[in-house]
Amino acid sequence: MDSSIVSEELHHAAHGHVHDEEGNKMFGFIVFLISETFIFLSFFAGYTIYKTTAIDWLPPGVSGLEVKDPAINTVVLVSSSFVIYLAERALQRHDLTKFRLFLLLTIAMGTYFLVGQAIEWSHLSFGFTTGVFGGMFYLLTGFHGLHVFTGILLQLIVFGRSFIPGNYDSGHFGVNATSLFWHFVDVIWIVLFILIYLWQ
Repeated sequence: MDSSIVSEELHHAAHGHVHDEEGNKMFGFIVFLISETFIFLSFFAGYTIYKTTAIDWLPPGVSGLEVKDPAINTVVLVSSSFVIYLAERALQRHDLTKFRLFLLLTIAMGTYFLVGQAIEWSHLSFGFTTGVFGGMFYLLTGFHGLHVFTGILLQLIVFGRSFIPGNYDSGHFGVNATSLFWHFVDVIWIVLFILIYLWQ
């Protein structure tokens, strides 16, 4: 058998193996996100039940939450989903400069959201132990904030790996998984914003 044919067959076999491996990794990651979704859904259900059954829902002296700044933070965070999508597209075109630029912009937008949340927390007149509402508010926003922080760390990792020569030549699983996680975080926040800030 011609050695060139053997070489080509081995190349195709190895290439197919890489795709199978990436597919399996992505499937596992999607299962992980589904499990995370159920955790958040249980929190949402608990929040809804407590809100609709509690006699004194809001802490004493609190008439509601300020919406303007959280709304701005929401626009920034949700918009970052589009930016990280542009980063993915740039990587598919092997344009590492634009990939890094869009990724850094996504990181900056996520950081802006976290800083905005920290500022909001610092001005609130209630704490984690201030009734059921206080506990649920800090649990939900804090748990989500932890996910945003994790997403930023993942983006920093894939950004750093973009400087390794040829790192993304064999596949983009890390970038795709990070982007999917970020979209998940954004969707969860939209639900949280509606539940906590709009439904008062």
